[in-house]
Amino acid sequence: MHRSLCIILPVIFLFIISCNSSSEKTKTETPGSSAGKANLVDGHPDWIMQGNIYEVNVRQYTPEGTFKAFEKHLDRLKQMGVQTLWFMPINPISKADRKGAMGSYYAVADYTKINPEFGTLDDWKELVKHAHEMGFKVIIDWVPNHSGADNRWITEHPDFYVKDSTGKPAVPYDWTDTRKLDYKNPALQDSMISSMKYWITVSDVDGFRCDVAGDVPDDFWKKCIAELKKTKEDIFMLAEADKPSLHVDGFDATYAWGMFQMMKKIAKGERAASALDSVRNYVDTAFPANELKMFFTSNHDENSWNKADYGTMPGAIHAPFAVFTQTMPHEVPLIYSGQEEPVLDSISFFYKDTIQFKNFNRAKFYKILLELRKNPALAADASFKKVNVGDDKAIYAYTREGGGKKILVILNLSEKEQSVKINDTSLLGNPHNLFMGTNEQLTNKEWKIEPWGYVVYAY
Repeated sequence: MHRSLCIILPVIFLFIISCNSSSEKTKTETPGSSAGKANLVDGHPDWIMQGNIYEVNVRQYTPEGTFKAFEKHLDRLKQMGVQTLWFMPINPISKADRKGAMGSYYAVADYTKINPEFGTLDDWKELVKHAHEMGFKVIIDWVPNHSGADNRWITEHPDFYVKDSTGKPAVPYDWTDTRKLDYKNPALQDSMISSMKYWITVSDVDGFRCDVAGDVPDDFWKKCIAELKKTKEDIFMLAEADKPSLHVDGFDATYAWGMFQMMKKIAKGERAASALDSVRNYVDTAFPANELKMFFTSNHDENSWNKADYGTMPGAIHAPFAVFTQTMPHEVPLIYSGQEEPVLDSISFFYKDTIQFKNFNRAKFYKILLELRKNPALAADASFKKVNVGDDKAIYAYTREGGGKKILVILNLSEKEQSVKINDTSLLGNPHNLFMGTNEQLTNKEWKIEPWGYVVYAY
């Protein structure tokens, strides 16, 4: 989302979840596009079901801020276990009413052109080709709700825009460098779909992260996604919204905003660990059964405007929440550019602010988690079961099970040391402690877990 004012819609939590829940999903193989067959699971691309997303801020990633300079990081990201690369908008940025020295990525001047600051179309195509050859998937950020203030459509197609009281293209929210698009116009809808198809056809992208998707009409998304899948059936569609109807429209995943807000409250000591269950129950109740959620501890908005994760989950507090985001059901986890360092500051939105990669202090931590994602017990549709091992106001513990494998996650979401005792005999034995790298004998004897501690066992 483009913003200088953080706008988050509150999620209303309706119920308290029961301690045990599970869901079963069905794999289907459907005919693909001209490229061949597309394997789908509950309508989703099979490759995302145990996948992960890494958000790429090209402008700030290197001193050069170009596709070619970023391409040099592919080997490192592959070694860390990254699967899907999400590139923030690659389009040119409007100059009219520009904010700051460089403007917002989300004020698009032309939907079918490349931002010259990043390189050329050939540079982009080569980057995507290289990423695909290495096994990455590539999705791009798309800004359908509004264009930049001097987008070519403003002069070529003035009827594409909502008008203000003076008859000029309207400004949404306080985003004064943008103008609101009018989805009552069928020609606008067709042009937007055509522009999205362009990037699939020209550079073979694997999907879109759609900005402010909840402000665009559902009817458009139903039409758009159906059309895009005629070009490439197994594209992945991610909506920046926490809105159930978007899944009905065809989106694979929406943002887990409600869960993120609750994690922040727990990190501050304002809510107990058990409050996470109220969010889970809301999603299970309000959203379709085949929904996917993108979990995160930071992203470009939360980092630039709200001090994530260095302020919202500072220091040791970050780790258990990161483990949580990587091991929950029906989710796809996100890592934002620089979190593997970690960058302990906001990354500027409108000015050059190069990420300083030096030590990669979290890289090993993330690598363990991303490798664990391949375990069938962490498939999006693998079972989830809460486990009582201590004070549920502080300890959040659960198992995931699928494909003959099981993992046990124990998180201390408090600033105090906690006692842990495993009474479930099925969890005793000699499982592998993922972060210690060794097998560990588990008995029903009580033991201690440090403040903001975490442990993951694989069976």
